[in-house]
Amino acid sequence: MDPVTLACAVVPSTALLYVLRALHHRRGRAAAECRDAVLGADPYRGAAGRRRAEDDAQAAAASLLLDGLATVDHRGSLNLTPSGADPARTAGHPLPDALLAALRRRTTPASLGGIELGDSAFRAARQDFHTAWRADLPRSGRGRGCFTAACALLLSGEAAFAAAALLDTAPSDPFQWAAAAATGLALLLQLTWLDRYGRTDPSAAGSVSPAEGPALHPALVELASRDLLSRDRLRASRHRSRPRRSRSRGARPRPET
Repeated sequence: MDPVTLACAVVPSTALLYVLRALHHRRGRAAAECRDAVLGADPYRGAAGRRRAEDDAQAAAASLLLDGLATVDHRGSLNLTPSGADPARTAGHPLPDALLAALRRRTTPASLGGIELGDSAFRAARQDFHTAWRADLPRSGRGRGCFTAACALLLSGEAAFAAAALLDTAPSDPFQWAAAAATGLALLLQLTWLDRYGRTDPSAAGSVSPAEGPALHPALVELASRDLLSRDRLRASRHRSRPRRSRSRGARPRPET
């Protein structure tokens, strides 16, 4: 194939690839900024998806402790205070309010892990809260995966054909040599594009994972600074899913002889 004709086909296609990559990079940054705005509007949104000792349920319990609506004892059981037992008092947010309602429905103190696993109303309220704010997040565009994969395969075939055609015909004048050099450089850039295909965009990856991007919930930070003992008891409460049996301190009855 004539090197000039080959260059006229390969060089513009390479430029188009990098234009599309720049547009994709820009859309990724816009999606990341939108996600940061959604998560930053409510600290409980940013806490969703973190590990259990730092997630939104843990933050809701910490908020009740800080507001004086509940306490946690040495066994990790959450207890309502007189203020928390008052039906007129609220926590001011759907998640702490749901946890407060779960404590009010119980006749005995309960661990945070037990409420999380055993209280269906609390789980439903938490799920509704997550569904509501996640609807505001930008779509991930998963439906374009097959299309982009097919484009990558076509690009691989095009690059292989262009490389074979470039080596098939030797340039005969300086103009053709320049066209061949431009084609070779364009093919190298295409190979670089393919090598980066599918990698995570660092500009959009800074806040993709709520477990790594958003900061720790303010209620957890304040509880750790004010009362480390309650912080540790609350963590133990999260890992308790069953109430402990009460043990009598009296002597065991001896079997009759």
